[in-house]
Order: sequence, then C-alpha cells, then structure tokens
Amino acid sequence: MSSRFAPPSTRTTVRGGTTAIPKTRTRPTTPPRAPAEHHRTWTPPTPLDLPLTLGPLRRGPADPTFRPTPDGAVWRASRTPQGPGTLRVAARGGAVEAQAWGPGAQWLLDGLPELLGAADDPSAFTPRHRLLAVAQRRRPGLRLTRTGLVLESLIPSVLEQKVTTDEAYRAWRLLVRKYGEPAPGPTPERARMHVMPDAATWARIPSWEWHKAGVDNKRASAILRAVRVARRLEEAAAMDPEAARARLELIPGIGPWTSAETVQRSNGAPDAVTVGDLHLPGIIGYALAGERDADDARMLELLAPYEGQRHRAARLILLTGRTPPRRAPRMPVGNIAAL
Repeated sequence: MSSRFAPPSTRTTVRGGTTAIPKTRTRPTTPPRAPAEHHRTWTPPTPLDLPLTLGPLRRGPADPTFRPTPDGAVWRASRTPQGPGTLRVAARGGAVEAQAWGPGAQWLLDGLPELLGAADDPSAFTPRHRLLAVAQRRRPGLRLTRTGLVLESLIPSVLEQKVTTDEAYRAWRLLVRKYGEPAPGPTPERARMHVMPDAATWARIPSWEWHKAGVDNKRASAILRAVRVARRLEEAAAMDPEAARARLELIPGIGPWTSAETVQRSNGAPDAVTVGDLHLPGIIGYALAGERDADDARMLELLAPYEGQRHRAARLILLTGRTPPRRAPRMPVGNIAAL
C-alpha cells in the first residue's frame, strides 16, 4: 500500500496491494545440472508496474509458489496444462525479460503478455470520484493479471473463506509444501519454492492432514468436489467471466465471493467485484461516501458508475489505504489443528 495512510493488514487490503521487493540480497543457487532454460522478451505497450500487477497472486509472505527477489524479479511456480513450470520475470527498462524452466516453461512464456495485463484495457476506466482519479494517476502501471489457470486461484480462495489471513496462508503453505513438488529450475536460494499438487493429489489428501493444516471439513469438502471436475473448471479460464463464475458456482461450497476472487486472477475480470466480504463494503463505503457501515447492496450502489470496471475501482480504492478507523477487535485466529 502506498500513500500516507497505514491500514491494518487484512485479507481485503492485501488483495488490493502490491508485493514488496526485499531489500537484502541473496545469492542464487545453481544446481549441478541446470535444467533447460527458455527465454522471452516482451515490451508492454504502456507503463507496467510488475509487483503491483502480480501482487494479487501472492498468498502471504511465505507463499511457496511466489517469490520476489532483491534484484526486482518475481518468481512463480505453476502447474500448467503441460506440467509444472517456474517463471522468472523482471522489468529491464521498457521491456520485460522472462526465463522459464520445466515441462510447462513454454506455456508460461506464451501466456506472459496476458499475465502482465496485455488483455487489460485501463482506458475503459473513467474515474468519477476524486479519490479514484488520484489513485489512477499515482498508479499508472496497474494492470489486471490473467493467469489462464483456475485451480491455482480457486483452491487458495476456498482456503480463505471465513478465516483470518494468517490461517488461510498457513494452510496453503503447509499443503503445497507437503503435497506439491519442488519447482523446476534454479529457484532463489532458501526460497523452497513448490508447484501446487495436481488434482489427483489434492483428492488423495487424508482428512487428518486437512485438520492439521487448520482446514475445516466444509472448506476441504469444497476443494475435493472441485478437483474431481478439475478439467471442466479449467475450461472456465477461456470463458466470459460471468459464464466462468456460473460454472464455478455449480460446485457446492463455491459461492459469489470465491468465484469473484478466482476469476479476478484466472480471467483478468475487471468487473468481478467481490461481494460477501467482511471488510470490503465498509472500506468502499467509507472511501466513496464516508459510510463505514455500508453493506453489499450499498457498495454495489456506490460502484454502479463503474459498471464493467468495478473490480478495478475496488482495487484502486484499496491501494489508497483509505480505510475506516478500527473500532472492534480483529477477527480471532482459530486453530482447529490443536483440537
């Protein structure tokens, strides 16, 4: 978050933010036999803020699938239709240089422009509030990412249902590290990057391991139902966002909140505003109308002038850091693993 405001770190504010680049320097590790490396250089047609664009894909500071490094690069480990792959992206002048490793390397490089917002059209957004006009001017490099991968956004979004940020991030970290596989390529030293498990592996995780990761039966069951139809869900990445959300919501346990959080990333959906969120209506109500107790209906009313770009409007509001003063205790952190 930038600006003079310093909002509390909730899941909602983190979703709207960027990803910080660490200041300490580490030395990359080169394995004895370096795997094949693929390269691509792409020049974005407009200014691009790399950490801001890719920030929503990071699930906590210790996300094993995402790592920024002191040299300004961003590393991602993904399970593509061609298999696991690792992508390193760095901005150099006006161009973006990318390297990729693993069976999914070429797929990741082919999708690089859309990952960095090539399919996004920021000119479609017209600010109608001074706050949004200022935010847009201060963040000219904001682009909405489109990964083209559904499960890698859906599963962590399900884990985030009705729990604190720390609980969700911990569950994702533990499950990916235990059941995923090491990311291919010369990943950053001590990063312990992993590719998330495939659908069959998710389906075989025993109930007690979900419990140890702090995931209740409701969320675990929703994930298990989703991975059983993984192929059909992945098809949603090529669909219109509304049709994609409708397909996702056919799965019991996946509602409007989760489907919006997913297609914002997998489909780059500029209008997929998140409803059913604990904090977002109050943040948007406070920012646009000084109403800290706004509900979903009021939030949608305030965002109506931005129809077609409501998700972008919400992200810009979150980036201002303008949140209502806290007047209630934070949501308590649960630990069902200790039960």
